[in-house]
Amino acid sequence: MGGSKRPRPAIPIRFRWVREDEPGKAWKALFDRAWPSYRKWFLREGDRARPTLRASRAALREHMPELVPTWERLIDCAGGGRQVARLLSLYCPTPYVTGCSQAVWTRGTPLLVRNYDFHPSAHEGFFLYSAWRGTRTIVASDCLWGVLDGMNEHGLVVSLAFGGRREVGEGFGIPLILRYVLETCSTLAEARDVLKRVPSHMSYNVSLLDASGEHAVAVVAPDRAVKILSSAVATNHQHGTKWTRYDQFTCSADRERHLESLVENPRVTAEGFTRRFLRAPLYSTRWERAFGTLYTSAYRPVERTVQFLWPGESVEQSFDDFNATERVIRLGGAGATHAADS
Repeated sequence: MGGSKRPRPAIPIRFRWVREDEPGKAWKALFDRAWPSYRKWFLREGDRARPTLRASRAALREHMPELVPTWERLIDCAGGGRQVARLLSLYCPTPYVTGCSQAVWTRGTPLLVRNYDFHPSAHEGFFLYSAWRGTRTIVASDCLWGVLDGMNEHGLVVSLAFGGRREVGEGFGIPLILRYVLETCSTLAEARDVLKRVPSHMSYNVSLLDASGEHAVAVVAPDRAVKILSSAVATNHQHGTKWTRYDQFTCSADRERHLESLVENPRVTAEGFTRRFLRAPLYSTRWERAFGTLYTSAYRPVERTVQFLWPGESVEQSFDDFNATERVIRLGGAGATHAADS
């Protein structure tokens, strides 16, 4: 008999696009669905390993006071509870590791494209249009109200990539810091100042782009000062440090070099640049090892639009034309199941 491998079954994952200007039924449905997993994550090192509610509230008030009223509304929307409040503060959260490749297109109309790489079962699959503090945002949600990547109505775009360092310190989960950036900033300069000021509990590379075309990568860490680089590219390592096994597993340096070659190649168009994120080495199929590409997003801050992509499938949204919808994407398979738009 032949020794051919059996095809790997497709992994279905549901993605939802929701508009809710204030926390309400849609956010509560997300909370109800995701809370058991988040509670398990919160308690992974034991309840006492996480800060008290008093410490969490004090840290939010000190570093991101503008978010406190929203935090309190979300606690009420979730039904209350000290454990819920502590988790939602994202102050000194349980450490976790993700992948990601992201780069800014610097020729012509500015564009930021990113791949988010993680385990399918640990992703919310929730894209939210909201205006919790009056500023409209469209974001890929994480940690119930944090941001993996997103854009606000001013055309400021943010996106995170894990920085590949083991160090953990006293600070906030980066998804909440990026929520704060989008809620309070309109330019790259303002975002840069926030990232320098608000402490992060782990190391991340944050790509920034605004409507003027200004772009940068903020190299964030819990144990050293934030660096602002003029780079257009970010993957999962920070120069000058090594986590050899992680870098080898994620091919972070190889992906960085590949992105740099695309950015610098005069024959590559913006459309071609975006499509390259759907192919190796940027697109990863290692979903079972928590390092598969779950979605690709392409933000255009001048037009205030974002396109979410998969091989053979895409959804485009904007502040002027946002459609609440659902898709079941079959990762590693063909096509998607379309749910009715609402």
